[in-house]
Amino acid sequence: MAYKDLREFISALEKRSLLKRITAPADPDLEIAEINDRVIKSGGPALIFENPKGSRIPCAVNLLGSRERMELALQVEHSLDEIGGRMLEFLEPDIPVNIIEKLKALPKLKRLADFIPKYVRSGPCKEVVIKEKENPSLDIFPVLKTWPLDGGRFITLPMVFTKDPETGERNCGMYRMQVFDSNTTGMHWHMHKDGARHYRKAAAMGVRLPVAVAIGSDPATLYSSTAPLPEGIDEMLLAGFLRSAPVELVKCETSDLEVPANAEIVLEGYCDPGEQRLEGPFGDHTGYYSLADMYPVFHVTCITMRRDPIYTATIVGKPPMEDCFIAKATERIFLPLIKKQLPEIVDMNLPIEGVFHNMAVVSIDKRYPGHARKVMYALWGLGQLGFVKTIIVMDKWVNVQDMSEVLWRLGNNIDPKRDVVIVEGPLDVLEHASPLPAYGGKMGIDATKKTPQEGFTRQWPPDIEMSPEIKKLVDGKWKEYGL
Repeated sequence: MAYKDLREFISALEKRSLLKRITAPADPDLEIAEINDRVIKSGGPALIFENPKGSRIPCAVNLLGSRERMELALQVEHSLDEIGGRMLEFLEPDIPVNIIEKLKALPKLKRLADFIPKYVRSGPCKEVVIKEKENPSLDIFPVLKTWPLDGGRFITLPMVFTKDPETGERNCGMYRMQVFDSNTTGMHWHMHKDGARHYRKAAAMGVRLPVAVAIGSDPATLYSSTAPLPEGIDEMLLAGFLRSAPVELVKCETSDLEVPANAEIVLEGYCDPGEQRLEGPFGDHTGYYSLADMYPVFHVTCITMRRDPIYTATIVGKPPMEDCFIAKATERIFLPLIKKQLPEIVDMNLPIEGVFHNMAVVSIDKRYPGHARKVMYALWGLGQLGFVKTIIVMDKWVNVQDMSEVLWRLGNNIDPKRDVVIVEGPLDVLEHASPLPAYGGKMGIDATKKTPQEGFTRQWPPDIEMSPEIKKLVDGKWKEYGL
């Protein structure tokens, strides 16, 4: 069954000794971040700081900061690859040709209907309502400053809800928010994101864009706000699919936006067209500071929350950090969909050290000359993979999850003059090495075995492998060796 809310997930973590409550006072200004950094890099548990300095509200961090916790969050039995298989089950068209097949399709259609968000009149997030006349203030929350050169305190795990001002289409994304004062923040919308698209539309129309920010929800809903869905696909539908139960949404107090009813905290407000403010720097998931730049301003007009809310945050920096495990989940969940479009792909690795958008390593079932280049170009045209700076293509027998093997094959198998492709295109906004923001060079490396049709006229040497007979012999005598 789906987790009812964040608290039920926290309870599941505690039962498995995957969460630690810290009662000692800890400062949201850098101290909590340093504790978190040491814990996650040592493979430690999720943390709840019961007594953050300056706030009566506990702060939960590192909730998804391991493969085990990520799998528990999304409730898979064996591995995250299972979710992609379930997705394909629903996307594969079953065209019934007789009455029996039509009857067999009914349960699938019912399950699909069960994923659609459900609208409710109220929920736990409405237990406390602080409207504008009561001076809603962000000062009550233990918002973190995570690195010394950060421009201030940042809300780092928000589910930001907007609607297209023309179509009413909903979007939920995760965008950091620098706290400027008690009721305004920055809204770090990258130019490629749907939230930014909604804001640009509203600005062009000269109208204010309503925004709602949910903090703390069940883990599937939280994860869905980070997922790289195609434009126009509702993240709450994905959340319902992951939960195998609909997300309950409740209408905001001050706008027509809806938010998860099980949220811990909801910030309601707006962004005015044309109003921007210098935001940053911020110690980012690349391991470098993203520099200060101009971004829209979010005005808080209402806060709703539980009577005893839990504030949730994530801390990013030099990998590995919590966001790495969220990204690896995305890699496994969406790989089957990528393979549906590019069936020659065997596996893909977005290495943690590549911070998601700097490197992708794929293995392919190579079938013809130039096949590796075809895959490179296809991936660069596929959604958010279009921002990947370096793509390395390997043969199907290479374990791309083993970066030691990848580097060994790379060193042996490429001729730089022949096998390296340099192109130009869009890059992630956080890319700092390109001469222009969000645009620059990309590199593709064909590390596959070359064929005569690709101009390779020499003999390709075989891998060194021991014979199966000797392996079997040694296996049988291993205890005799006393090793």
